[in-house]
Amino acid sequence: MLRPRAMVLDEVWRGIDGVDALSGADGGPLRRTVKLVLDPLVLRPMQHPGLASSMLDEDGITLLTALLHAQSDALAACAAWFVVLKQVRRRLRITEGNAQDLYFQRCFELATVAGAPDGERAHARAEAMLREVHDSTGGRTTAALKRHVTEPHRAVELAELLNLAWARRPLTRYGARDLAAELTELLEACTLARAGDPADAGPLFDDVVDSGAGTRRGIALWLPHPHAGADDLGLTVESSPQCPELGASASTASLGLPFDRTVYERVFTVLQGSIDRADLPEIAELVTREISRSCSPWGLLDESLRVAAAAGSELALGLSPIGPPVAGQGPAPASRAHEVVNGRWRREGYVLQARRYAVHVVDGQTGPLAAVAAELRAPWRPYSRRLWVRLHGRDVREMPVFDPGELWDLLDGVARSVMLDHRTRVKQALTADTVADVEARAS
Repeated sequence: MLRPRAMVLDEVWRGIDGVDALSGADGGPLRRTVKLVLDPLVLRPMQHPGLASSMLDEDGITLLTALLHAQSDALAACAAWFVVLKQVRRRLRITEGNAQDLYFQRCFELATVAGAPDGERAHARAEAMLREVHDSTGGRTTAALKRHVTEPHRAVELAELLNLAWARRPLTRYGARDLAAELTELLEACTLARAGDPADAGPLFDDVVDSGAGTRRGIALWLPHPHAGADDLGLTVESSPQCPELGASASTASLGLPFDRTVYERVFTVLQGSIDRADLPEIAELVTREISRSCSPWGLLDESLRVAAAAGSELALGLSPIGPPVAGQGPAPASRAHEVVNGRWRREGYVLQARRYAVHVVDGQTGPLAAVAAELRAPWRPYSRRLWVRLHGRDVREMPVFDPGELWDLLDGVARSVMLDHRTRVKQALTADTVADVEARAS
């Protein structure tokens, strides 16, 4: 008999003593406990494929139970270390970052190396770990960012700089699909290069970069287009991008679309996503460069990354996991790149489930599966958004693309990431439905 993995995990977890700090109010494991500790460090689905499914058979249930019980002491010690770290964090008046994100895995590391915390030595060890974690920021914190952009005189100067940079944009009327043939040829060469084709695609990549094709396609997005414009790509809610605001607050749960984000939000996401912030420029330079970047084609400064964005948009507009591209998008470019990505996407099991929602969707229908189905009908939007986020992060860190193979790894990696996100959301939705059905039958 198959049982939902989430239900089994919850039941076994409730039988472990001393893990309150890692549990929710209802006694089950926190979402971050599962994501940061249980899955990667205890259950390890990559090593135990039987635990990767959302539904477990009897062998899977037995294995999950055994693995959790085998680590019960370490999990209790991990919870105890988390309590100590939070106490020391408050004493040191540290407010930066989410404590669970920053410390859960380090607490499990302490638990496996040192066992349960013991008296003053534990507090000293916790303080050393906290200083190691937070000193690595080099002063590049979201609090420092907020102070920088909200200082009255500086805020006026930054706003003036932003307006000036926006006014100086080169507004040339290029077509939204200009150079499509050249970019599709580049995509073809990239896939062949990664597949081991002996032909050297490097000169073609260099020629496209030197031609300014990425800049040209980025400039085109500043103006409205009936199809394949910035709004159609899912990069802005407006018909064309507006001058970004300076901003002074941000939340990862409510970020706007890429071109609609404030300067503060763009820098904020970079800081939040950086493991070692000391490698980043100082806050003042981060902000001024972001102002320049936000007023540049594609919101990027490096030409090789603009080419990646342009080639990625051509790849995105030909994606069709559940059927041909939507009418009005223009003919789908025929390239090996599209065949590779579309072929892999159409083989995804969740696509078959979501296809029914996409075909029979009712206006106004909501829910996780309906949301995934909507994205499958316009896959270029989630793809373009995720690609921009990766390119923006590389641009801030001055990491250009150097060759066709690297370009393909980047573009293909974004497609895989979108598929994984969809797969996870569908799995969670189906698991929730199954749990609800089981509970309903039991009541």
